[in-house]
Amino acid sequence: MSQRYKLIFFTPLAPLPHIKKAIFEAGAGRYPPSSSNSNPEAVYTETMWTSAPGTGQFRPGDGANPAIGKVGEVEEVEEVRCEVLCVGKETVKAAVEALRKSHPYEVPAYEVYTIEDF
Repeated sequence: MSQRYKLIFFTPLAPLPHIKKAIFEAGAGRYPPSSSNSNPEAVYTETMWTSAPGTGQFRPGDGANPAIGKVGEVEEVEEVRCEVLCVGKETVKAAVEALRKSHPYEVPAYEVYTIEDF
């Protein structure tokens, strides 16, 4: 089985459908068949976990071009945390690139973790 990764990112709720479309098209959110089910058709697609809204905070610096807020002022934005599985290094790289292109923020907050298979 290919290496699995978890991509976690934060976004305001309104652009989430656009972001989901982009990262799913990049191959994120596909769960391969389990070891107990060898049927290649037993794949789940467009899987994602989204949290209840929380508050993100940032202050754009002098050289920034913020999509939300003003340079030099603290901005608080209601955001959700999203987690999605990526199978294979090329898939997670493509999903991160799709996230960067589709996210409204100049620099979206995201994390990538390697998932161990025990």
